[in-house]
Order: sequence, then structure tokens, then C-alpha cells
Amino acid sequence: MATAAWAQLVDEYAPPKAGCCLQTTAQNLADQLQDWNQLGRYHADNQRLKALPAEPRRVVFLGDSITDGWKLAQTFPDQPYVNRGISGQTTAQMLVRMYPDVINLKPAALIILAGTNDISRNTGPVTLAQIADDFRAMTELAKAHGIKVILCTVMPVSDYTSRKQTERRPPADILKLNAWLKEYAAASGAILADYYAATVDEKGFLKDGFSGDGLHPNARGYELLAPVAASAIRKALQ
Repeated sequence: MATAAWAQLVDEYAPPKAGCCLQTTAQNLADQLQDWNQLGRYHADNQRLKALPAEPRRVVFLGDSITDGWKLAQTFPDQPYVNRGISGQTTAQMLVRMYPDVINLKPAALIILAGTNDISRNTGPVTLAQIADDFRAMTELAKAHGIKVILCTVMPVSDYTSRKQTERRPPADILKLNAWLKEYAAASGAILADYYAATVDEKGFLKDGFSGDGLHPNARGYELLAPVAASAIRKALQ
């Protein structure tokens, strides 16, 4: 007797709709793969900053989309703070950016907000130990160059909006990573900026009304982060 086949002839030809301009799509993908860690994103601005007189109180904010979307000049006017966030990045990508985007700029302090995209597997499956290795490597590199390190806990996510963020970023995984970050900050002498505590509600979610998608802070959300960052920076620059 015939058995069901995985693939077989069809009665009607109705393939999935193909997108336009496949050559352009393929070229865009190839371009992205050539700069998978996006070293080119800030290259020109890095060259500009290096040509300027050294700023003794410079702070580099290294991170993903939450940092990328933070308008630092508005939150911290007249401060020499440098935004080096790149949307979607994981700790492995940020580690490769440590020299061009951080160390070569000779900052007094580095504030790292990372890990949520590792949990969501943006660059593939990863263990907590592997994420920890990336944080350790970034911290040790910075300290070896006389840069004070501030480690931020990962913010909670929520399912209050139409996008259910906990499916890709389970709260239990966020808690595990944050527990390690707190322990490592204490052991390594890094300063902890507890963004999680500043933004979590009684359900363990990102506070309702402080994000448009349950992941990224809106203007009100950044207002919760600002005093935590400011306090940590003051401590680092004492």
C-alpha cells in the first residue's frame, strides 16, 4: 500500500508569494555578513572623537537597541557621554567592538547593558556560561586599560502589549542572568546599575506604560533608567 509522502505532486500550482528583487536581498545579506559585528557603524565617529582633545570624564554606553535608542544628549545635557549601542546585538558582537568602540576612545568609564538578545538567540543558541565569558572578557579588557566598569542588569519584559515578549525572553532566564551579573559585579569590583529593579512591577514584568512593545523603554521608561545610570557614573568617576 502507498504511504503518505513528504513531498508530492499538487493539483493546483500555488507556491508561496516570492518577494521582489532577490538579487538586492542577497546582496544586502552578503553585505551584513561581511560586517556581522557592525564595526562600520561607528567607525567615522570614532575617528572624529580620537582626533579631539582627550575628555577626562568620557563615558561610553555600550549596548543593544535599548542603548541605541537612548538620546543621551537630552537625558544628560552637556555631559561627554558616547552612545555605542547597536540594535539587535549580543554580547559576543559587543566583545569584538571593545577596542574600536570603547578602549580606543579612552573613556573614564564604560557602562554595559547587554544580554536580552543573547536570551532571545539573536546570534544562535547560547549558554549562561558563554554569556558570562563575554561579560568577563569585556570587563577585564576595560579594567586592563584603566576604564571603570558599570554592569547593568537586564531589564524585564512584558506581555502587556500586542507583542508577547516573554515567549522569546523568558523572565526566568532574565533572572538567572541578573543573578550572575550581581554576583560577578561584586566579585570583580565593577559597579552595578540595577535597571531591572527600577523597571519591574509586582508581576515581574516591565512596568505597564513605560514601553510601547514590552521590550524597549519609551520616554517614560528612559526616565526610570536615567537616575540609576547617573548614580552609577558618579560612583565610577569619584
